[in-house]
Formats: sequence, C-alpha cells, structure tokens
Amino acid sequence: MDEIIITGIACKGYHGCLPEERVKGQPFIVDLALRLDLKDAGLTDDLQRTIDYGEVCNTVVAIVEGKPFNLIESLAYAIGDRLLEQFSLLVSVAVTLHKPEAPIGCSFTDVAVRTERFRHE
Repeated sequence: MDEIIITGIACKGYHGCLPEERVKGQPFIVDLALRLDLKDAGLTDDLQRTIDYGEVCNTVVAIVEGKPFNLIESLAYAIGDRLLEQFSLLVSVAVTLHKPEAPIGCSFTDVAVRTERFRHE
C-alpha cells in the first residue's frame, strides 16, 4: 500500500486531565501516515485522484485546536476517524500524537501515542 507521510503538524490545544492544561494550553505535534492507492494519481498527475494534504493538515489543526479531550489517546482516535470520514480514498491512517510539554514531573524528550485506524473497523 502506498503512503502519504506528513510530519510535524504543530498545533496548540487544551487537552489533558489537569485543570491547568485546560486553561493554559500547550503544543501538540501530529505525524500522519495516510495509506491509499496512489497509482491513478501517479499515472494521471491529477489531484482529484489523491488526497490534498493541505486539506488534511487543516482538518488536523481544527480538531486539535477544537474540543478538549482528557486523553491524547482519544484525540488521536478522533483525528484518525475524522480523516477516514472526510477522505474516501483513505484505506487506513496512522496517527502519532506528540505532547512534548506534558506535565509529568520529570525530564523527558517526548510523550506520544500512535494509533492506527482502518476504513472497515
């Protein structure tokens, strides 16, 4: 299966279980692996036969900057599900959601979850 890879979609969101996360907000970074058949797009050079990754990025930003979730797991699932609903050519999507400033009380480089959503789930 072919893939469109988008990495480093930067957003500010208000997700988390702690009250200060809901008030101050924090950065979130999203990486995507969009799985679909790119043969027609590759042969025809026609945008209508693939997925417009600008639209994908706008959708992701709207979700992350929208309704708050307690868990980044839930947010990652919401992103995957929305992309599958919005883009009919998608077979599956892997979402890696980074929360680099998670308030966990120790020094760390990154906290992230990775989910995979499939069209026929």
